[in-house]
Order: sequence, then structure tokens, then C-alpha cells
Amino acid sequence: QVPLVESGGESVQAGGSLRLSCEAPGYSIPISGYCLGWFRRTPGEEREGVARITTAGNILYADSVKGRFTISLDKTKDTLYLQMDSLRPEDSAMYYCGRGRGGGTIWADCAFGDWGPGTQVTVSS
Repeated sequence: QVPLVESGGESVQAGGSLRLSCEAPGYSIPISGYCLGWFRRTPGEEREGVARITTAGNILYADSVKGRFTISLDKTKDTLYLQMDSLRPEDSAMYYCGRGRGGGTIWADCAFGDWGPGTQVTVSS
């Protein structure tokens, strides 16, 4: 599989915004049957799902980011985005892009198995 590469992580003040991008150079997103998502992890914690989108357009968000984060998929550029607004210190984490087969309306419908190296987001109060 073509590796995923995240970018866009920075240090920002609380209330600020960032946009993360995820690309896989040379990889074309399949027409159907796939999920792409954003996950995050802080030291000592397990990776948690932040937002995910399927090739059919089904979107899910973690409750903690609903109304603040927006996931989108540009199939013309084969790029996944995460627009993060109203950032809070508790959003600080390493953010990972994930890819896997599946679809549907719940997190368990996607079998994420490919991951990027991550991009660090730090939000200061």
C-alpha cells in the first residue's frame, strides 16, 4: 500500500484553527468500499477516532469535536482534510490519517489498517 502522509500540524492558541491534510502520493482513492479517517493519540492514551468519511460519503465525528471539526475528501486531489476550528488545549495530540476497507454508519464498519506517521497539534491556553 502507498504510505499516507499527514501535514498541517502546528502550535496554536486556544480558539484558533488548523487544517490538516492527508495524501498518499501516487495513490488514487477507490470509488467505493473504503474509509478514510482522522485519529489522535496523546502520550499514555489509546488512539481515538476523531472523524471518518467513507467513499460513499458517510461521515462520523467523535462527540468531543462535533460542531468544531469538519472532515472532507477531495477525490480530484486524492486528499483528505480535517478542518479544526475553536481548538481547545484538550485537542492537543498527535493526529493520524487512517485508511481501510469498509463503509456504513458506525465506526466498527471500517477496518482501518493503514496509517500515516502523524502530525503534531499543540493548543495552548
